[in-house]
Amino acid sequence: MLAAFLLAFPALFSIVNPIAGAFIFREATADRTHAGRLVLARRVGAYSLLVMLGALWAGSYVLAVFGISIAALRIAGGIVLALFAWELLGTPEKREGRKQEQAADAGPADDVAFFPLTLPFTTGPGTIAVAVALGAGHPAMGQDWAVFYAGVSLAAWAMAGVIWLTYAYADRLSSVLGRTGSRTVTRLSAFLLFCIGVQMLITGTTDVLGPLLTVR
Repeated sequence: MLAAFLLAFPALFSIVNPIAGAFIFREATADRTHAGRLVLARRVGAYSLLVMLGALWAGSYVLAVFGISIAALRIAGGIVLALFAWELLGTPEKREGRKQEQAADAGPADDVAFFPLTLPFTTGPGTIAVAVALGAGHPAMGQDWAVFYAGVSLAAWAMAGVIWLTYAYADRLSSVLGRTGSRTVTRLSAFLLFCIGVQMLITGTTDVLGPLLTVR
């Protein structure tokens, strides 16, 4: 369970990047009171948890319906993650700009917690793809299966908690880190995500070539 948690949480943290997201959340909800932002932060955290758990638990089985193998998902997911992380390493400002545009519609409407603040701003397609790829690595049905899903589900709960806290205290976070600190954390997270993407690619390639290289 600990191994599953340590695999899932860094991957989710890297793709969600809640620290950088907190700055944009603060700007997108600047016209609201502090109490209003706290309510929104709690709702975004809860909705994000549902999105991540849904992708972790059901994503691989949905892929099975379309005949997509786990190895193919790992190879494709590894390439996508590595390329995404490489771009983020060089220019995190571009991703911040895209998130700023996605969050721009969060105006005075009563219900903006799910759209656009959760989808696509916080847990968008990238997060869903990572969660599906993580869930696809589940072992066969049995005790290990239950332990694996307990670990990745705990990672999703922890990630939702981090989203809630960083968004709720975005004002304080902004004053402590500043833009430079936020982008430093972004680049560190991007490097970790790049390593995870490469590992997924290696695992998928091994799954495909392993049986072909085995001498019987």
